[in-house]
Amino acid sequence: MTDRTVHVAHSPDSDDAFMFYALAEGKVDTEGLSYVHELQDIESLNQRALKGDLEVTAVSIHAYAFLTDKYALLSSGASMGDQYGPRLVSRTPATRSDVKGKRVAIPGLKTSAYLALRLYEPDFIAVPTHFDQIERAVLDGTVDMGLIIHEGQLTFQDNGLHLVVDMGEWWFAETGLPLPLGGNVVRKDFGSDMMNKIARHLKASIAYALDHRADALDHAMRYARGLDRGKADTFVGMYVNAWTLDYGERGREAVRLFLERAHQAGLIPHPVAVEFVDG
Repeated sequence: MTDRTVHVAHSPDSDDAFMFYALAEGKVDTEGLSYVHELQDIESLNQRALKGDLEVTAVSIHAYAFLTDKYALLSSGASMGDQYGPRLVSRTPATRSDVKGKRVAIPGLKTSAYLALRLYEPDFIAVPTHFDQIERAVLDGTVDMGLIIHEGQLTFQDNGLHLVVDMGEWWFAETGLPLPLGGNVVRKDFGSDMMNKIARHLKASIAYALDHRADALDHAMRYARGLDRGKADTFVGMYVNAWTLDYGERGREAVRLFLERAHQAGLIPHPVAVEFVDG
């Protein structure tokens, strides 16, 4: 197909902006396709994808478990926490045993951060909270602890909060694998040729950004939410890297194992057959 518009949805975050820079700025050959970008927080995208009203979108790997009838995972675009990831924080020092029974602010019930925390400690009271309000909820005592995603992973200590556990470190200690947090999915009703074409374009966009890092970071700084350039560069490097260009065998195994462990724990009601689309 040519001369067609494809709607792409992703988070308004520096890592996603970096990843989609080349597509947004016309830096790659899109073979007649025109991409229109829509920005929304990840849990909102998860919920919209559950309704099937997005064509190509970033989603949590947790949410993907409920989307396999409509969507396939693109082989590029992963956010993998390689010995780092969402961070559980508290106002005062705490340990794993302290999590049990506590009120914990989470960034959404279909986020991978929430699923990982349930695997770590299943007995806590989840308080869904917009991701950029979680630190405030911990600081003002609305909740006992908060599960921090996005740039807050690098800045929570600036607000005097204490790390309870890094979910990516914990997962790596358990499995020796990176923690699969987010991916990009494409609607299956596009058909295989169109899905492969979109996969090619996304991979080209990521490769271009990695090869033109300074320019892509300039673009990403519009979405850095107060991070200085150094911290924004660090954050982007955490979640746009070789894993993002392609999951590879270890990345694919990490996705399968994460969802399998969740199913075994009763957190996902059905086994998940993971389907990847290569570019």
